[in-house]
Amino acid sequence: MNRSLRLSIVLFLFLACLPAACTGGESPPAAEPTSEVVDSPLPPPAVTAEATNTFIPIIEAQVTPTAESTPTLTPTDVPDPSPTAPAPIEGITLLPVITQGLDQPTFLTHAFDGRLFVLERDGRIRIIEDGQLLTEPFLDIDDRVSSNSSEQGLLGLAFHPDYASDGAPHEGHFFVNYTDNLGDTHISRFSVASVDPNRADPQSEVEYLFQDQPFPNHNGGMLAFGPDGYLYAGLGDGGSADDPLEAGQSLETLLGKVLRLDVDSLENEYAIPPGNPFDGQPGALPEIWAFGLRNPWRFSFDRETGDLFIADVGQRDWEEVNFQPGNSSGGENYGWSIMEGSNCFLTDNCDQSGLALPVFEYGHDQGCSVTGGYRYRGDQFPDMQGAYFVADYCSGLIWRLAQQSGSWQAAQVLDSGLVISSFGEDSAGEIYLLDYGSGGVYHVTP
Repeated sequence: MNRSLRLSIVLFLFLACLPAACTGGESPPAAEPTSEVVDSPLPPPAVTAEATNTFIPIIEAQVTPTAESTPTLTPTDVPDPSPTAPAPIEGITLLPVITQGLDQPTFLTHAFDGRLFVLERDGRIRIIEDGQLLTEPFLDIDDRVSSNSSEQGLLGLAFHPDYASDGAPHEGHFFVNYTDNLGDTHISRFSVASVDPNRADPQSEVEYLFQDQPFPNHNGGMLAFGPDGYLYAGLGDGGSADDPLEAGQSLETLLGKVLRLDVDSLENEYAIPPGNPFDGQPGALPEIWAFGLRNPWRFSFDRETGDLFIADVGQRDWEEVNFQPGNSSGGENYGWSIMEGSNCFLTDNCDQSGLALPVFEYGHDQGCSVTGGYRYRGDQFPDMQGAYFVADYCSGLIWRLAQQSGSWQAAQVLDSGLVISSFGEDSAGEIYLLDYGSGGVYHVTP
């Protein structure tokens, strides 16, 4: 099926799902202009489309196809970590781990061993071990998770760095990000069962952060421990269209941000890490690490350099990948809603001073919702070393980014035909992706 036809089918299915996009028990969001469609990041089964990278992207503005745009990259002054590296890979293959069996998978990660842990949107964490999907879930909290709208559900998972350390205070602890039955965000800690490493205790929940969500879309959802040991969390701008709360540029809300939290210093609650860029600044929340984001559905750290890649879902015309070097002290403003990608938003002219522009962007003629991935640091495939992989949820296109001579180079490496809700990484640095439509898991290989 060609890409134009696939995008047309995705858009048609997305529009058919819109009436069900409101959370139960809440009033529907305020009506938006007729040219706007509320967006969301993960969709109902099959190839639905109502998201911007959190499940299925809801396309917030119907795209009028134009001549195909060429993805663009922005030069950066970050030194090339491997200037003598071989030419970056120009094509990949997807090897199936499992091709079905998961129900609307949203994320994949590891617990420092050979198992793969996969989130299902309705509130379950499943385990793949030795290529087999285990029947019993690792965690089942569907009683408290809402997935009524396409961007809601069980969205993020991060195992504490001391999860597998005998006797450590956080041995057996992991954190999840989910939306509850009212559509609000919870970041909570759970514990593995003492008698079975493949089962967690659903009654062990300890809530660390709660965030009211005014609209059902743009919930973000990503969790990851950084190389500094702190927990990073992504939150969208609160939803609707055009950032009506002006959350992206406001330092008085956690919405539209990446947060940095210390979950070690206090018992059963977080502290503010030393050096957080807005700690002590009047009128600013100290949890904020970076701002100016619309819906940072997926971000990742380079396990070798500590660099942070943030894929931010666009609205009208552009999808983008932002970059923060590993030596950053935080505080970057990635532009939303002054900018969408490297372009002024809702105006022909805007003040770009002080904004960190994306290192990669592509137009909505090539997709509708960016799914951020990982920079390959595994040992199995030297040809992929240093390449960052990113995809579009609607079109199934996959690109790789490579940094050469101080600038970023991009190439399309596969037209997958999949509905890619997320990438994931195992303990050895191998990269996987999830097909939201079929429930499959694929290993990214040369």
